Amino acid sequence: MNRWPLPEPMAQALAEARRGGAAGEVPIGAVIVKDGAVIASAHNAPRGLNDPTAHAEVLAIRAAAQALGNERLDGCELWVTLEPCPMCAGAISHARIARLYYAAADPKGGAVDHGARVFEHEQCLHKPEVYSGMGEAEAGELLRSFFRERR
Repeated sequence: MNRWPLPEPMAQALAEARRGGAAGEVPIGAVIVKDGAVIASAHNAPRGLNDPTAHAEVLAIRAAAQALGNERLDGCELWVTLEPCPMCAGAISHARIARLYYAAADPKGGAVDHGARVFEHEQCLHKPEVYSGMGEAEAGELLRSFFRERR
């Protein structure tokens, strides 16, 4: 249990994750904030969209770029419920996200603090500030219960 209230963007990302889980998608949610205001949010939707790239982070980045009219999301923060995979980490770098906040670590598929560690490579175009752990327990339980129900 968290000792302090979750920051509002992470609470919104968790709400997106729950919506995704209710739709039969892996419950991962993402929110993009610019100047303190949410400009985009999404949940995983690869099954519903028949699109293997429809991860919450990618969908939120696409929506934020449309909202801003720019492919560069300078000064934006991405709040996501699970450590991004290599594809999403690459998209975060290309979008020039300033800060990444993720709730639960993903030792198996994550690529920020685990696995590929995309932002640590010399070839990485842009390295966001990274913060982890806020909402970790709730995000982890959403994922565990989702997969437990399917086994």
